[in-house]
Amino acid sequence: MDLSFAEAASNDSDIILANDPDADRLAVAVRSGDGYQMLTGDQVGLLLANQLAPSSKAIANSIVSADLSALAKHYGVPYTQTLTGFKWISKVPDLGYGYEEALGYCVDPEYTPDKDGITAALIIAQMASDLKAQGKTLLDQIQDLAQKFGHVATGQVSLRVSDLSVIGKITSGLRANPPASIGAEAVLFEDYLARTDAMKTDALIFSSKSIKIIVRPSGTEPKLKCYLQASATSKLDATKLLESLKTWAEATLSALK
Repeated sequence: MDLSFAEAASNDSDIILANDPDADRLAVAVRSGDGYQMLTGDQVGLLLANQLAPSSKAIANSIVSADLSALAKHYGVPYTQTLTGFKWISKVPDLGYGYEEALGYCVDPEYTPDKDGITAALIIAQMASDLKAQGKTLLDQIQDLAQKFGHVATGQVSLRVSDLSVIGKITSGLRANPPASIGAEAVLFEDYLARTDAMKTDALIFSSKSIKIIVRPSGTEPKLKCYLQASATSKLDATKLLESLKTWAEATLSALK
């Protein structure tokens, strides 16, 4: 994205839309101050959800993505969280829109029942144009949606290993002695490997009303990933809570490896 930032600055661009080589993912950046800010997958996912939910029969995202239940309830559409990957998201009945935080968006499942960065880019471009005509930006829209559906900050802590047995050691330690609380929050623990339905997978979830942490091995790299979600009544409080979750995750992974 660094090259695109420089190119955008030289052309005085409002937004940056970037696809990966096979164009199934989309990265979005917007003008912010004297430079550009890359939006997270969950921020783009929220923007698209708000745009598409009113005309969708159902919406979905993966368990490692931000919770859209408040938005779905507002628009009166069924909402499902699936296992990671579009092989699961695309199977949701009557899907009208689905996404995962790793920059994958399915905006037209009738014709492309998979993540597609090109159609997602078209919708974001039109959205940015419509907002500009109102004197607003994508960042303004994200803030408006946060005020409406709740402030959520998301992030990730990853541990890359050279010995894959380290991943098993950490997850076994968490399963054997799951924390009853994280910071000041009492948390519920769910081991998805113990499930007997289609949601069975190697993932551990710690959650409360305001936090959610999903721990799972990467499916493509020698990494253990912690997906972090923090909810609060303001953007500042959500950001502070997320930073505390990052500190907890880094310390916990380090202690167990």
